[in-house]
This record gives sequence, C-alpha cells and structure tokens, in this order.
Amino acid sequence: MQHPDALRQAFGPDAVPWLLGLLALVLGAAALEGLVQTFVRRVPYDWRAFFASLGDAVGRRAVDALGLSIAAPVLAWAFAHRVQTLSLATPAAVALLFVGQEFFYYGYHRAAHRVRWFWATHAVHHSPNELTLAAALRLGWTGKLTGSALFFAPLVWLGFPPAAVLATLAANLLYQFWLHAPWMPRLGPLEWVLNTPTHHKVHHASNPEYLDCNYGGVLIVFDRLFGTFVDLRDDVPPRYGLTTPLVTHNPIRIALHGWLALAQDLRAARGVRAGLRILFGPPAAAHPPPKA
Repeated sequence: MQHPDALRQAFGPDAVPWLLGLLALVLGAAALEGLVQTFVRRVPYDWRAFFASLGDAVGRRAVDALGLSIAAPVLAWAFAHRVQTLSLATPAAVALLFVGQEFFYYGYHRAAHRVRWFWATHAVHHSPNELTLAAALRLGWTGKLTGSALFFAPLVWLGFPPAAVLATLAANLLYQFWLHAPWMPRLGPLEWVLNTPTHHKVHHASNPEYLDCNYGGVLIVFDRLFGTFVDLRDDVPPRYGLTTPLVTHNPIRIALHGWLALAQDLRAARGVRAGLRILFGPPAAAHPPPKA
C-alpha cells in the first residue's frame, strides 16, 4: 500500500511498528469482509481477486525498493527553492495544507483518468470486476516511475515540508480505504461535502453514465465545483471493472496490461503527433467508438 510507505518516509523508522500494525489492520479488515460475505451473507466473493490484489501490493513494494522516482528530485528542488517556509504550528496552516493537498489530489486523479500515461498505472486500481476493500490495495507498480507525485510539487514550492505533504497525502489515501465497501449506506448530509462509499461506487463503475467522475479524495467539493460530480442513480446499478473487463488474476499481467496496450498503440501510431496524442490524450483516444 502506498500510504504506509509515504508515512514511513514522513516520520522515519520510529513509525515502522505503528505502520505495521496499521497494515495488519487494513489487511485484516479486507479479509474479514471476504469471510463475512462468504460464510455469513452467503454471497459470491472472488477470493482469487483478493489474492491478486495482495500480489499487486507485494510487487509494488518490490519495485519501490529499487528507489526509482521521477518526482523525488523535483520535490527536492522545489523545497530548496521554496518561496517561504510554512510552519504547521497553527490550525490555519494545517487546514491550508489539507485543502491544498485535496485540490492537487483532485487534479492528479482527474489526470490519471484523462491522460493515457498516468492511466496505464491507475487502470490497475480499476481492474477488479468486484468492488471490495481488497480492491483498495490494488494500486499498480509504476506510480513512482510515471511522476504522479509531481502534482504535489506546488505545495512544496510554496513552503510546506515534503514530509508533511507526503503525510497528508498518505492520510488521504488511508481515508479512501473504507470507500471501497459497497455495502455501506448513504451518509445523509455528509454526502454533500465528503467523498463517501456511495460516491466511490460511481467512480469505480464502468457504465457510460458513470465514467470519469468523482475524483475527490476526502472531499467531494472540487467535483461539485468543477462539474465532475455524478450521483448514484437508482435505475443504473454500477458495473465494476474496466470498460473492457480484465479477466485475469495474474498480478504481473494486472500490473502491466495498461503499458502493454499503450506500447501496442504507439507501435501502430502514424507519426510523432499521433504518438503524442496516444501517450498524453484520453485513454479512449486510440480506440474511438465507431461513428453512427
């Protein structure tokens, strides 16, 4: 999982025992959900997908251990050339960091759906054909190699310590774990401000009515502000997974399928302009729907 890793970087080795406990809690909750679904509610639960998600998490740790990151030197440069030093000693500064992180997370998440370069990694998270707590563990192996953390460089340049930005992002991702529980009910007035399991069901759906929406992390306010909010409809039950379902439980294929498809489309591209459009355009640009 990326959030414990970010917290470890932010707080140092003293946080490791606490983070291991947090990881055990998350894994335990995901497994408990599967056990309740299987033996108490007696409804189908894809255990092979559960272990595929665990395999994705283990593979991500192995890739991260290589220490490769496009964003790390940029974040270091941004902090070295920061316009000021912002202390987190006041509630106002903490609130500013939280809202700023939410804003830039919204921008990253929207780009992850609309830019093929970032989607090749993010598609892994949307690959489960069943929405479960275990699906939250499936984040792909190439996030650090694509530079997704660059979206948060402005916060570092403004003067927030990189460790604080990482910790806030980690808390955001940790919050999102419980959003992957589709059995949670609506939360009343909180649905107007917070990202909730109901909103996240829509985000993970591949129905045409639900594509590319509800990008928020903890908050849903930026989706409402920028017109990307879509509410769950009673007449359109969500269909989870990718628009072209990925039928595999092989963690390697899950992690690389988006990149293999991207490479195939780039090989077929006619010219540099077409290649750039495939690389940085929306995922569907390479395969537009036929004209009526």
